[in-house]
Amino acid sequence: MTLQWAAVATFLYAEIGLILIFCLPFIPPQRWQKIFSFSFWSKIATFWNKAFLTIIILLIVLFLDAVREVRKYSAGHILEKSSSPRPDAYEHTQMKLFRSQRNLYISGFSLFFWLVLRRLVVLITQLAKELSNKGVLKTQAENTNKAAKKFMEENEKLKWILKSYAKDEELIWETENKKLVEEQEKLKTELKKTSD
Repeated sequence: MTLQWAAVATFLYAEIGLILIFCLPFIPPQRWQKIFSFSFWSKIATFWNKAFLTIIILLIVLFLDAVREVRKYSAGHILEKSSSPRPDAYEHTQMKLFRSQRNLYISGFSLFFWLVLRRLVVLITQLAKELSNKGVLKTQAENTNKAAKKFMEENEKLKWILKSYAKDEELIWETENKKLVEEQEKLKTELKKTSD
């Protein structure tokens, strides 16, 4: 394995390890959010998009090179099988075809896992933000619910006070009306007396 393919294979293994670590169920997204918010990450954030695109371009170039090699040795395989000047030429071509296919899979999976890794980091960050928003919204809803219950209790107390006040007021009005009716009767009798 040449140096470039050994580097790509190492990169692939590192990606697989990171993806497995990110998928561990006992590490909550909030903890990942804290890890991603270290000052180290903010320093390299300016270079992150450039590095991401550079790695994507390198992996695409290596993938296309591996596709070219597979096509080359697949076509050579058919020609050398029919007319083999050397007895070990067929095995040598098979070996080169195997290596080019291996390189194709390594570069293809590295490219795929690099995209998956970026998306996974974005989703973990979004999930952590949503979970923190959920906690804030939950406390706000509980506070609003408590305030609404308090206002409803105060409203019921005010209604009861108004009802009792209205009953008292009705009694007052009734007694005043009775007094006025009695006074009216007295005045009528006095008017009759004076008119007589």
